[in-house]
Amino acid sequence: MKPKYKRVLIKLSGEALAGKEGHGLNENVISGVVDQIEAIKNMGVEIALVIGGGNFWRGRQGKKMDRTTADHMGMLATVMNSLAMMDALEQRGIPTRVQTALIMTSVAEPYILRKALHHFEKGRVVIMACGTGNPYCSTDTAAAQRACEIQADLLMMAKNIDGIYDSDPKTNPAAKKYEHINYIDIIKNGIKAMDATAATMCMENDVPVIAFGLDEKNSIVRVVCGEKLGTVIDNH
Repeated sequence: MKPKYKRVLIKLSGEALAGKEGHGLNENVISGVVDQIEAIKNMGVEIALVIGGGNFWRGRQGKKMDRTTADHMGMLATVMNSLAMMDALEQRGIPTRVQTALIMTSVAEPYILRKALHHFEKGRVVIMACGTGNPYCSTDTAAAQRACEIQADLLMMAKNIDGIYDSDPKTNPAAKKYEHINYIDIIKNGIKAMDATAATMCMENDVPVIAFGLDEKNSIVRVVCGEKLGTVIDNH
């Protein structure tokens, strides 16, 4: 198999890493992700990861909490996931660096674009944690921003659902799955698959996105190799 893309950013939801339990970390899920990252790395693909924190904390849990405080707690949750993924990758012999948008030099490097690009040159996986470092910004927005900054060929959104639907398939059995959708339609129709800020950023910088199910067999490898999977989001 040959990769279609040279450099990708993979956005993993925290919930997807939790597996069916819905919270915490599922070692089997993480091991499956590492298998696929190892496979595409061996193809010569440069890999960045942005991991959500929803398996530990979501800002909306703190209903009576100051939004900025709740969002900072969410950023810390992404660091826990990032360190766990780094550990799993390095146990397989895959050199990995975690970079954080909030300064915490005891556990990770600060996010510096030029340093991230240097890591790619050295064959390292780069995990970008703490979102953008700003409250009121989702990890979707962080993934979009980082994908633009590193000039990724593709932003891969690995979710706990197999694509984007016109309504919630969990509550509506007749929900229709999109094979392709334009950014402008995501924004105009308020489709919740990715937030409007992230969609706008990708639209303006012409970064294509594929949203797909992490639990589909070998889905990361299949997307990188150009197989039609999930939902394509772009300007065309």
